[in-house]
Amino acid sequence: MSAVTTTLSRPIASSAISKLAQAATAVFFGVLIVGFVGFSHLEAVHNAAHDTRHANAFPCH
Repeated sequence: MSAVTTTLSRPIASSAISKLAQAATAVFFGVLIVGFVGFSHLEAVHNAAHDTRHANAFPCH
């Protein structure tokens, strides 16, 4: 019997697709969150975002 080595490209492609899907999901949620907070007319949402920026020492004024 001879040993045969088979290289499968499927796991590599699956990994690339998985990384792309994760990146697209992160971008989607990031835009959704920034858009919601940035354009929200709810004072509680604005205040929560404002306090979070100050808590993380991020200048917002």
